[in-house]
Amino acid sequence: MTGSVHSWDISTGVDGPGTRFVVFTAGCPLRCLYCHNPDTWQRRGGTPTTADELMARIGRYRRFIEVSGGGVTLSGGEPLQQPAFTGEILRRCRELGLHTALDTSGFLGDRATDAMLADTDLVLLDVKSWDPALYRRVTGNRLAPTLRFARRLAELGTPAWIRFVLVPGLTDAEDNVEGLAAFAAALPNVEHVDVLPYHRMAEHKYAELGLPYPLPDIEPPDAALLERVHAQFRAHGVTSR
Repeated sequence: MTGSVHSWDISTGVDGPGTRFVVFTAGCPLRCLYCHNPDTWQRRGGTPTTADELMARIGRYRRFIEVSGGGVTLSGGEPLQQPAFTGEILRRCRELGLHTALDTSGFLGDRATDAMLADTDLVLLDVKSWDPALYRRVTGNRLAPTLRFARRLAELGTPAWIRFVLVPGLTDAEDNVEGLAAFAAALPNVEHVDVLPYHRMAEHKYAELGLPYPLPDIEPPDAALLERVHAQFRAHGVTSR
């Protein structure tokens, strides 16, 4: 079993509970305007890595992540672009007793088998926009598969954190946030929503790849906008952070 792995990292608090071993797979079907990992778009941009090789590396950090109450997160790129490899790593980690998380846009959610999701303790679901037309503008693709996957997770009782990138002048419209807040409130498996402020820290990656930066004139959201968005989620009884 071999997959294409872009990189790996150790993180705390943002990719699931505790300290995480985060695997960034290569390849993604979306082209988000605010993507901060354009270097993960192409599967050929990763390094061929066997499941044995990756598990051996994870094993070196096993005690460290166990003590912290952490685990392993499959991210990307889009890990569901390599469903067999992703499923194998999740299964092996689960067998070791490690907490498992899947970070996905949900666009390829139909590729996640019930067996894969049974080996997944938490799904970090990136919902780019509630408005379908805006979703297509932001990602180049359709919103419907993500919503279908979110409802399936709710039916299975799989815990989920929804992630929403707040981009001033793009995703911040009150109606857009309101729709997402109402949707999240209707899903009993959603533990909270992560409101992620847009940033421009990836500009250098676009320059290195010879790509124009998509949002050169947009600044990160200010405190007032962040508070308004959090207030909208609170109004629906949804915890946001």
